[in-house]
Amino acid sequence: MEIIVKTFDELTIYELHDTLQLRSEVFVVEQDCVYQDIDGKDSKALHIIGRNNGKIVAYTRCFAPGIYFKEAAIGRVVVDKNQRAFGFGHDIMKASIDAIEKRFRTKNIKLSAQTYLIKFYESHGFKTTGSEYLEDGIPHVAMLIA
Repeated sequence: MEIIVKTFDELTIYELHDTLQLRSEVFVVEQDCVYQDIDGKDSKALHIIGRNNGKIVAYTRCFAPGIYFKEAAIGRVVVDKNQRAFGFGHDIMKASIDAIEKRFRTKNIKLSAQTYLIKFYESHGFKTTGSEYLEDGIPHVAMLIA
């Protein structure tokens, strides 16, 4: 998988379209969750895009400290349903952590994890903090690398 790191202003309209389509396919349709994906924060994010054979198959958006949380943040972690068997989730997470460390010069990263993915995030060094909570009707827990 090829990884591309871009600011919002660097995204082409096609990249923006394809990332929003992927996010919608997984978070709205697959997870059957009606929520406001386009939340006004994409313009403040660093976009980590994973392409396989020219198609966007994995994505995250990352934030500098103080924009989303006190710490740097990773969100909208998504992999195309048909591409999950290839380890692209791990690849996009490694690239996201690396991008935050290089661009924002911090190792303190927070995310809001769907609880069924706790072990996945733990494999990248995140630790659970606090209690489980509902976000858009789905159980989540805060996780942190410090």
